[in-house]
Amino acid sequence: MITIANAQLWVHDQDEALAFYTEKVGLEVRADVTLPEMGGFRWLTVGPAGQPDMAIVLMPVPGPPLMDDDSAGQVRALMAKGYAGTIFLATDDCWASYEELTGRGVEFVETPEERPYGIDSGFRDPSGNHLRLTQVRDLATL
Repeated sequence: MITIANAQLWVHDQDEALAFYTEKVGLEVRADVTLPEMGGFRWLTVGPAGQPDMAIVLMPVPGPPLMDDDSAGQVRALMAKGYAGTIFLATDDCWASYEELTGRGVEFVETPEERPYGIDSGFRDPSGNHLRLTQVRDLATL
């Protein structure tokens, strides 16, 4: 059986991303390991409490030799536009979660809105990544 263990988001600054995802979004640290034998590479993951089998890797945009400067610049440009990746977060009450996250300082780019599939909203992280916060309706009732 194949399962999904991790999803990756590019980030400009791992410490800034870690603070955002733990203090504002409310995720928990899954792993924070620095590997000296790999040039100080830091494996940093966060995930929702109660869902231990899934984590988001907060990965800095690498430079040479892993990624040439031109490609790294293209990734950063896509991040700035919100097109480098999206994480979809589910909630039982979109409005309550919206109020809670707003109270913690998350700035939404889309307030909760009724959609055919449920209530949906959106915000971005400090690196520009787009996140959706959705209360999904039972699709069997649609």
